[in-house]
Amino acid sequence: MQGIENKVIEADNLSALKTIPDASVQLIYIDPPFNTGRKQTRGASTTRRSDSGGRVGFKGLRYETIRETVLSYDDEFADYWAFLEPRLEEAWRILNNSGTLYLHLDYRESHYAKVLLDALFGRDCFLNEIIWAYDYGAKSKSRWPSKHDTILVYVKNPDAYYFDSAEVDREPYMAPGLVTPEKAERGKLPTDVWWHTIVSTTGREKTGYPTQKPLGILRRIIQASSKEGDLVLDFFAGSGTTGAAAAELGRRFILIDQNPESIEVISARLAKQGVAYELQRA
Repeated sequence: MQGIENKVIEADNLSALKTIPDASVQLIYIDPPFNTGRKQTRGASTTRRSDSGGRVGFKGLRYETIRETVLSYDDEFADYWAFLEPRLEEAWRILNNSGTLYLHLDYRESHYAKVLLDALFGRDCFLNEIIWAYDYGAKSKSRWPSKHDTILVYVKNPDAYYFDSAEVDREPYMAPGLVTPEKAERGKLPTDVWWHTIVSTTGREKTGYPTQKPLGILRRIIQASSKEGDLVLDFFAGSGTTGAAAAELGRRFILIDQNPESIEVISARLAKQGVAYELQRA
């Protein structure tokens, strides 16, 4: 909604999400902590669905059946989903009718998450599985090295979502000699496989935050699924890349993170960029 301006919120994201009005956000990008098997430090959160409260899930019983079936396979993922699920329900609530969710995961979670999101949002609301491929870091000699993340893309309404590929930054052709010079100069539209380096340890983008994502990835998402002036939300804000890209592209943003270190990094980054925002603390 136009009344919401740029905000950075230091708080538990589930509590903060509950304060955001229904259908007020055009685009949500989240990069939650990956369930890598290592011990994670985060606030405990368990929920049980009830017919009397909030969103009960897509098609009720069907969702419950799928949820129980999927979660019965993996205890670690069940704990992870108990943390993530109520936040995704809030995301569904606050997305507007033309809005889109981008959920950034690694290969350990994406297959489980897709099945559950098909049920939660509706299978017809699944838009894309984006593969972000990169080539950096250690290389395994005992298996194919894992060098990609998965971004699952779901829309609120499959008949009304916003998508504008013409605004997206183009890529070089891999074989420019096979197209006309004009096409080679313009570049090609990206597919659902994105080749983009991670944030370099010595690059200008680097903030020092350990899970920082490249501006180029967020620019592409924001260009495609929002217009100037639209509201963009990231409730695992980390280093603030979503806000930095949104501000650069003329969008408004809400960034939420409960980590004070994250808020410090975001504040310094936005100040360097000259971006005005309201800072709220729980």
